[in-house]
Amino acid sequence: MDADVTDADVIIVGAGPTGLMLAGELRLGGADVIVTERLERPTGQSRGLGFTARALESFDQRGLVPRFGGLETSPMGHFGGVQFDYTVLEDAHFGARGIPQSRTEAVLEEWALELGADIRRGWEFLDLTQDENGVTATIDTPDGERRLRARYLVGTDGGHSLVRRIAGFSFPGTDATRGMYLADVVGCSIPPRFLGERVPAGMVMAAPLGEGVDRIIVCEHGAPPADRSRTPDFAEVAAAWQRLTGEDISGGGADWVSSFTDAARQASEYRRGRVLLAGDAAHIHLPAGGQGLSTGVQDAVNLGWKLAAVVQGWAPEGLLDTYHGERHPVGARLLSNTLAQGTVFLGGEESEPLRALFAELIGLDPVKRYLAGVVSHLDVRYDMGDGDHPLLGRRLPPRVLTTAAGPVGTPELLHPAQGLVLDLADDPEVREAAAGWKDRVTTVTGVPRDPEVFAGATAVLVRPDGYVAWAGTNTASLAPALHHWFGTPA
Repeated sequence: MDADVTDADVIIVGAGPTGLMLAGELRLGGADVIVTERLERPTGQSRGLGFTARALESFDQRGLVPRFGGLETSPMGHFGGVQFDYTVLEDAHFGARGIPQSRTEAVLEEWALELGADIRRGWEFLDLTQDENGVTATIDTPDGERRLRARYLVGTDGGHSLVRRIAGFSFPGTDATRGMYLADVVGCSIPPRFLGERVPAGMVMAAPLGEGVDRIIVCEHGAPPADRSRTPDFAEVAAAWQRLTGEDISGGGADWVSSFTDAARQASEYRRGRVLLAGDAAHIHLPAGGQGLSTGVQDAVNLGWKLAAVVQGWAPEGLLDTYHGERHPVGARLLSNTLAQGTVFLGGEESEPLRALFAELIGLDPVKRYLAGVVSHLDVRYDMGDGDHPLLGRRLPPRVLTTAAGPVGTPELLHPAQGLVLDLADDPEVREAAAGWKDRVTTVTGVPRDPEVFAGATAVLVRPDGYVAWAGTNTASLAPALHHWFGTPA
């Protein structure tokens, strides 16, 4: 295959939420994308049933929220099974609840296709080679083996990522110490245990999904981690449920059954040359608080505009390296908080003193604010270099500006996935400083309804992923910030 001839700018391996979100982000940035997915059609199964506050904001800034229909957010959440009110933190909530992962995938696939992504189902990734010019992927297609060439390849192919293994990424962490069953049970009336219930022999959770279906999770103390090479059958799940609760559900059935563990691993690097990882391919952990899907979506939003900028030719030096620099610490913190929750919530009698202490600590407002920020991901702050403005490195809060054209919400201004300069003081010097980047940065003049959120800044530079890259009153420092993040002016 000619190294100078490509089938796409980027190949994405895996059409889960992370891969589909990344496909949409890349298309908004002008990159040609092929998504390969080994499954001929979506399974319809949904491990996840919602997403965090920060993931909801990510969808909102691309105009996707109405596609989900009526979304309900819950102010009450938990950490390690200890319930508390997440609205103790401004703009926080536990997340959108009751949204099956299959629905999220359908919304993202429809969006990516509308933007022009090429999604090829029944195409199974087999191998790759990379050189200084690009990546060649070997794919098993319905018409036989085929090779695709692209400038970059991203593995979003899950916790057992073949891309990760073949490209030589190391994946250190801790092995599983416990296994859990998950099943959507039909034909039974199971009493709800929404936050989970610790019983003498383990932990059980149950929640009605509607139409006679109940989602259950079973964690039995002392049970070895399940063999992930096989799918457990419903009889195994029913037997474990009866041992822990005394309830016989063997007369029912299951729409589907799965298992998971508390293994925690993270790729040491998120990029090796022209191959990158995102989502579960980059980090695996105990499911807790819907953080897995949400972290993968945020990986995609962080990576998408940067990778598109590289293939479009305007990215400044080192921009793509900031993907690992910004997202790897977030992944490490994810593993840490989910391991901590597992210890508190799933441990046996030896964890009782820890649980008691934890319940006391969560009674303190500073602890609530800290933990709400951790699980909602609203506390994510990237290193943007020098500067001490409180918004710097944080995601721009969703707020309304009054402009000459009328009121507009900041999430709406981010729908095109371009950079954004907010001129909050009708300052011609701000508009003049940003003029050289007008092909990739939009300037909007407006007055904020709640100016205290902007902490005295008269102008703000926002990246396409919604994070504030510069904020202040010194217009002379705006152009260097634009150059740093958006390259040489046109």
